[in-house]
Amino acid sequence: MVKIRLRRVGSKNRPIYRVVVADARSPRDGAFVDIIGHYNPLTDPATVVINEEKALKWLKHGAQPTDTVLSLLSKLGIMDKFKSEKGLETKLTVEEKA
Repeated sequence: MVKIRLRRVGSKNRPIYRVVVADARSPRDGAFVDIIGHYNPLTDPATVVINEEKALKWLKHGAQPTDTVLSLLSKLGIMDKFKSEKGLETKLTVEEKA
């Protein structure tokens, strides 16, 4: 399974995270497929930059976000867009079958 999760970079006591798409079996800082953004919790307010197009593409392909990434995507409104697009797609397929 493919997951959207955080990858820790930065120095000791100064974490910065990359939001990456990786195989669920790979380690936290191991191999990944794609970088879709970054998250810096040390700034005030926390900095979150995620490429919306890439995130939606991976969500449509079945990538599962971790809990933390899910909250970041929700704050940016990406999950709302994904759910509305998913709802439109299912609604269209039901109408096509009728």
